[in-house]
Amino acid sequence: MSKRERKLQKALKILSEKLTHEYGSGWSVETLTLCRKFFNVYSKIVNGVYEIEDSNSKATIYANFNLSWSHYLILMRIENEEERHFYEIESFNQNWSVRQLQRQVSSSLFERLALSRDKNEVMRLANEGQILEKPSDILKNPLTLEFLGLRPESSYSESKLEEVIINKLQMFLLELGKGFLFESRQKRFTFDEDNFYVDLVFYNRLLQCYVLIDLKTDKISHQDLGQMQMYVNYFDRFVKQDFEKPTIGILLCKTKNDSLVELTLPKEANIYAQEYALCLPDKKILKEKVKEWISEFEENNI
Repeated sequence: MSKRERKLQKALKILSEKLTHEYGSGWSVETLTLCRKFFNVYSKIVNGVYEIEDSNSKATIYANFNLSWSHYLILMRIENEEERHFYEIESFNQNWSVRQLQRQVSSSLFERLALSRDKNEVMRLANEGQILEKPSDILKNPLTLEFLGLRPESSYSESKLEEVIINKLQMFLLELGKGFLFESRQKRFTFDEDNFYVDLVFYNRLLQCYVLIDLKTDKISHQDLGQMQMYVNYFDRFVKQDFEKPTIGILLCKTKNDSLVELTLPKEANIYAQEYALCLPDKKILKEKVKEWISEFEENNI
């Protein structure tokens, strides 16, 4: 421990004793250390709020401290300001519990969303949170399903995957993101006397459209893509109301081939191949990728 650190610890100990004597318990050295860290992290305090500078417009956004102390104990561990701002915004807007915030930070939600978007949208993500304006905004890279309890190396069927998702539906909705409502599993529809079944049907109230999910425990094929195209076409023609937006189709798979997807589907298709992972991603690798993107963004906007 350096001389400066020893002096700081001594000062905190003296302050702790004085505050405890005057106000009672709750003013330990550990608590004061966290209070000091809070001030250092949120040092741009002006009249009870802290400033967030929007890199695009150079405007200053003011945000109140609307979260609990337990939330800030988690947020203070995040060194990157853009990432921390994102989690603050989403915690408040989505009313995340402390446990939900911890899970989203551990699963690298910010990095996964950033890597699923255009580089120019990364800073907007940091300053505004997750905004749903178009179908691709619901994608993450990858979708992390560690809460299902399935081991990556184990063998399981698509019906098993569907079953555990339904059993953990609340967590699955949290991972999907904003505005998702669950409608049905194995949704049957009949066309030309043949029955077809969509694994999972959701509705997104923000995008105002149906979201169909087909589960694949292996890499997808062009037949899988064609089948999803048929599902989407049926919903658009026979289920969707006039005021609703076109249906989104998602093939949730272990691995995907972007070239195959691009070759099979027309450019305007509202269908996406989305990889999922059964374990938490390597946060260090994702952080490095996002750091590169942010650096490129800043260099191009000097």
